[in-house]
Amino acid sequence: MSDSAGASAETGQLLTNWEHVQQSIRKILTTRLNTRVMRRDFGSELPDLIDAKMIGRNVLAVYSAAATAIKRWEPRYRVRVARVTNLTAGGQVTLELFGLYYPRGHLNDYSIVEDASTRIIFEV
Repeated sequence: MSDSAGASAETGQLLTNWEHVQQSIRKILTTRLNTRVMRRDFGSELPDLIDAKMIGRNVLAVYSAAATAIKRWEPRYRVRVARVTNLTAGGQVTLELFGLYYPRGHLNDYSIVEDASTRIIFEV
């Protein structure tokens, strides 16, 4: 039995547990703030940050934006480490997240925990 489930945004097929969390994280991080009609505060600052030069303080802002948005919108995952692993002149950013996956976190049950990582690729 799965702890959580939802439809795939690409295929419409059922996603469960960790696959569903990964999709949720991608949706959170790739959605610009103020673009959802009934939920203006959904998303992250990340899409606006990747247009900036990725040096020093801006890289820290990317990490902070990702961790803050995930903490707010995805109770099943907590970021422990974030790393930008690839930047291209064409606007592609690869962000790797490592953290803790709580299968029943959406039910406020944090008794079960697993180490998990996900790789998120943004393209502008």
